Amino acid sequence: MPRFRETVPVDDYVLDVLMRDIVGHDRQPAAYLVYLHLYGQATRAKWRPVAASLRSLAEETGLSKSAVQTALELLRRRELIESASAHATAIPSHRVLRHWRGDVRRSKRRKLRR
Repeated sequence: MPRFRETVPVDDYVLDVLMRDIVGHDRQPAAYLVYLHLYGQATRAKWRPVAASLRSLAEETGLSKSAVQTALELLRRRELIESASAHATAIPSHRVLRHWRGDVRRSKRRKLRR
């Protein structure tokens, strides 16, 4: 039985624009890898937030924990993900945002309503 049974669709924007922006302009290829990983996990989870620790992201992407931490900071700053955790030592959940589809505006509206 094949290990990979599911094809994950990726928006053209991720391949054509984000790769150039994050890897070329920001010089953060680790951030692009982390985003692609979270994007794939979010797609499989029907776009629900993905619970992932620094350690698990490092193991799954082959990056160091510090590289993953720096990558997550960049992705949050660029509003490509939102991260939340119940407390300081809890495993955070990361919501993948796709602003080219209007995700950021929707999440900001939800915050304003609260």
